Amino acid sequence: MSESTRRQFIKRAATVSAATLAASPLSRLAGAAPLVTAPGPAPAIVSRRPSAALNILILGGTGFTGPEQVEYAIARGHRVTLFNRGHTRPGLFKGKVAEELIGDLNSDTSALNGKTFDVVIDNPTTLPLWVKNVATYLKGHVGHYIFISTTSVYPDESVIGIDEHSPTAPMPAGLDPYRADVRNDQQKDASTNPDHYGAFKARAELEVQTQYPDHWTVIRPCLIVGPLDRTDRFTWWPARIDKGGEVLAPDKPDDPCQFIDSRDLAEWTVRVAEQKTLGTYNALGPDKPLTIAEMLYGVRAVTTAGAQFTWVPWEFLQQQRVRPWRDMTVWQPPYGATAGYQRRSGAKAAAAGLTFRPVAVTAKDTLDWHKTRPAKEQEDALNGVINGIGIAREKEVLTAWHAQKGA
Repeated sequence: MSESTRRQFIKRAATVSAATLAASPLSRLAGAAPLVTAPGPAPAIVSRRPSAALNILILGGTGFTGPEQVEYAIARGHRVTLFNRGHTRPGLFKGKVAEELIGDLNSDTSALNGKTFDVVIDNPTTLPLWVKNVATYLKGHVGHYIFISTTSVYPDESVIGIDEHSPTAPMPAGLDPYRADVRNDQQKDASTNPDHYGAFKARAELEVQTQYPDHWTVIRPCLIVGPLDRTDRFTWWPARIDKGGEVLAPDKPDDPCQFIDSRDLAEWTVRVAEQKTLGTYNALGPDKPLTIAEMLYGVRAVTTAGAQFTWVPWEFLQQQRVRPWRDMTVWQPPYGATAGYQRRSGAKAAAAGLTFRPVAVTAKDTLDWHKTRPAKEQEDALNGVINGIGIAREKEVLTAWHAQKGA
């Protein structure tokens, strides 16, 4: 990215209104007017309230994207019921949702017995067994089942332009997705092995189609980012850039970058329910191709710390054992085995109404939320405990890079 292009991008990002940037992720929709307007610069994207209220069951609902779904659905006049274990933010929506059902997708879903819903939004499911357990009580009692899957179902990350017709991962030999004790052993394997995670999700998609034929939707998001995300996969960048100084940036400024704001995903999911949009969709953002430089400068535009980026080639990062995605979050090498990882097609979802807020809005809201976290979580984020290279390791790599250049 040239210096003039960089200045133009920062200027565009800085035009986002202060009122939009300051919006709280969970209070933003309170008292919504008859027209709900997505944040962002003019022209605004407007979605009218639905003509009829829906009776919606949200599986999960208190974690990351779930709270945004709940807020948006209630603001649009729908009746919302939650089903979860009651472990994450219990009572978050007390008095706001119609009912809160307690159970476990892996074992006891009996709280769903005798219930009927227009729509089910399934957020947390990884295993086909969980879909089957829900269907024990809801099969034949649901008008539309929406399953939140993942682009990890695509096993070949080298292919550029993967769309909804591309092959998905088969179940590995020896893994039975329907074992009752799968959470204790296979789920650990699924969560730590990307191939297995994608395979379980792909099989769960098929289970949804089996249990709810002719009235299902599968949504496959890429990396989900924004406020409430404690994985620090995106949060590392706003947290680190806000500290200023020299920041290690991966490879080349023009490398591709894809992610979706949790609120864009959540709100579109509710609109999919309202319109009964069926089929399979890749939920990828933003709406136009984004580079890693545009993302990083978009983050920097909402801070005053004056961070400066040093772009270090992938070859050198490999020598330093810097890991893509884990250390250099949001980024994968756009070569070889991961050439298509950040170049999948989201055209179908965009045509079906998926909209995207500016990077600056996502960055500012994420940074504001990050600053409300407990001090230990903020410290861990900067130290790269979960994701992100961490300030100490970053300094080591930058020192080595400058030494090599000097030599």
